[in-house]
Amino acid sequence: MRLRNIPGAKETVASHKACIPETPAPAGSWRTIFGNDHPIYIEIGMGKGQFITTLADRHPDVNYIGIERYDSVLVRALEKLDAREDPLPNLRFIRMDASNICTIFAADEVSHIYLNFSDPWPKDRHTKRRLTSAEFLRRYDMILAPEGRIEFKTDNSDLFAFSLEEAERAGWRVDDFTRDLHHDADMNRGNVMTEYEEKFSAQGNPICKMIISRP
Repeated sequence: MRLRNIPGAKETVASHKACIPETPAPAGSWRTIFGNDHPIYIEIGMGKGQFITTLADRHPDVNYIGIERYDSVLVRALEKLDAREDPLPNLRFIRMDASNICTIFAADEVSHIYLNFSDPWPKDRHTKRRLTSAEFLRRYDMILAPEGRIEFKTDNSDLFAFSLEEAERAGWRVDDFTRDLHHDADMNRGNVMTEYEEKFSAQGNPICKMIISRP
């Protein structure tokens, strides 16, 4: 799918008070940025921001950071934020490539990672680009607190099978998983849907989810 360019998106992202620049790298300074020591939860590849904005609204005692690679996508999340009557001081955004994640967060700085409907990168030569690959799991291991967890949702069954295998191969523990989230009462409890999740589930696609942590 071709990404539609939005005129002025780059400038809007660069100047918005909720966006933190990638350089200089803010690793180790996020609690100073937020002005508190609340746990930090991040969503990598947040799209238009529905998921993370909803979480930030529901949980003011958690600091949320949405990461998105494209200005023209991130600007939609900023529009959602600006349209609110009440601010969300516990929500920040950063435009960056996820491969640089270890320059943005210090060791143990992140308590929870969300990966929602990530690009499947279906070609074998692109395996390492998948956000659930062993390559990325090594990066997450460097920034995630010892008790931290990763939650991953997708409607792509092949990517989900790959992700389960990669997690086990990389030495992570699969705490729970389902191949039909919306019909799994336990795992679906409190579920917050993304824009893609609403679209795919309306089409009848089952949603897969796994939760992993270190042994």
